Amino acid sequence: MEKIKLDEILNKVIKVIVSTGDRIYRLSSGRKHVSYKGAVNLVTRFDKISQKRIVEYLKKQFPDYGILSEEDVNYGTSREIKWLVDPLDGTTNFAHDLPIWAISIGLEVEGEVVLGVVYDPTRKELFSALKGKGAFLNGKKISVSKTKKLGHSLLVTGFPYDIRESKDNNLNYFARFCLEAQAVRRLGSAALDLCYTACGRFDGYWEIKLAPWDQAAGSLILKEAGGMITDFKGRPFNIYGKEVLGSNGYIHTQMMDVLNRRSD
Repeated sequence: MEKIKLDEILNKVIKVIVSTGDRIYRLSSGRKHVSYKGAVNLVTRFDKISQKRIVEYLKKQFPDYGILSEEDVNYGTSREIKWLVDPLDGTTNFAHDLPIWAISIGLEVEGEVVLGVVYDPTRKELFSALKGKGAFLNGKKISVSKTKKLGHSLLVTGFPYDIRESKDNNLNYFARFCLEAQAVRRLGSAALDLCYTACGRFDGYWEIKLAPWDQAAGSLILKEAGGMITDFKGRPFNIYGKEVLGSNGYIHTQMMDVLNRRSD
């Protein structure tokens, strides 16, 4: 796609993501009306309001593009160009009035994410990136941290929704990194975890069992900020894969060593 077209698309995406995020934030003082998709996986009416607004806008502006969104929207996803939308990333936080949540929109072209936007309405922080053009926070270029030792690093992670049912639940990796890093945090929003790593607030991030809409936009923002992103073995990252390891690059191998260490 030509640069001018991506620039124009980015401007339209920013318009809808900011207006939607601000609207949800204004409405969020009301009752959340929580329902459950699983033991720890919930959804609110605001997830659906956000999705409806964004999907309708994207269909109108880009009728030839497919859309894959968290709340059961699967429209034209076999097309070479499609949107990946998380209408409210961090729903559990949102439902508990914890102000750590965001909206995430990525654009995939022929299997590659070329545009990513993540908006946090609670802090008015807009992260954005176009492939090959750098990453930005509220229009200012961002870059990853320069921390070179894992022992000096602040890391972030999350846990899968089947944590109660599956032994593959990230608790083993969490325990390892707690003993190796300066500290480990768990915020509850994969999109913000990736963006915070991109702008140097975190030095590294890992997680398992994410959906493509969780990580599409954030993964591009991290790469464009100079970061490194792979699976746990160092193989090319895939938004449809089940492992993500993102870092400032300096500590990437050190994190891989911890992730691939044999259990005693």
